[in-house]
Amino acid sequence: MSIKVGIGGWTFEPWRGVFYPEKHPQARELEYAGKALTSIEVNGTFYSTMKPATFQKWAAETPDDFVFSLKASRYAVNRKLLATAGESIERFIGSGIGELKSKLGPILWQFAGTKKYEPDDFAAFLDLLPAEVDGLKLRHVVEPRHESFRVPEFIELARQKKVAVVFADSDDYPAIPDLTADFVYARLQRSVEDVTTGYDAKALDRWAKVAKEWAAGEAPKGLDYVHPEQPKARARDAFIYLISGAKVRNPAAAMALIERVGGR
Repeated sequence: MSIKVGIGGWTFEPWRGVFYPEKHPQARELEYAGKALTSIEVNGTFYSTMKPATFQKWAAETPDDFVFSLKASRYAVNRKLLATAGESIERFIGSGIGELKSKLGPILWQFAGTKKYEPDDFAAFLDLLPAEVDGLKLRHVVEPRHESFRVPEFIELARQKKVAVVFADSDDYPAIPDLTADFVYARLQRSVEDVTTGYDAKALDRWAKVAKEWAAGEAPKGLDYVHPEQPKARARDAFIYLISGAKVRNPAAAMALIERVGGR
């Protein structure tokens, strides 16, 4: 199993001259980021429908072992009844994401902080998520942002549907570190600007240890689990993104974490 570490997107003006070298061509920023990191979470797919040629271009500009996680369309998740999202889900999945081929990582379904847990409706939504596209197995991860999801029944549902749940290390959203799928997806959101690497060495060492435990299939100690039981250890892919916080520092934080978990 592997550990992929990255950031959200690759076009952010304050990164120019900090992460990207001075006067580095903006048209080649993805190429540069692809060599420095091992993954990127794409936020643009939440707001806009991309074309197949765009996914082909992203795949061509990144190394063979690079992976993109895609945030799914807002039209599928921002609705009163999730069970009615079938058409929007099909449109997103059919937009050409399969053109990423082996570089297609998890699909992130992110919900608004006001969206409460309604068991039947959420189960119906999960049933709408397709298992594959263009012969590629799809890995789905959900990010609920309302405290009502922190119940064992939700964890059991996610395990039944084999869907991962985002572990958000944040002051703003509930942390749900429970293991529910054959991969782990974490969004770390506490980087600070007065530390060059976003996180100090102690924090980076801690997250590197947690990442290795996730990849080994373990449930790391010290996390606030929702369900009283965690699955038996089995190797898992781990996807870790440095998001929000002091965004200007997130690339440095990601590179420091990549070094600690063993590079590419």
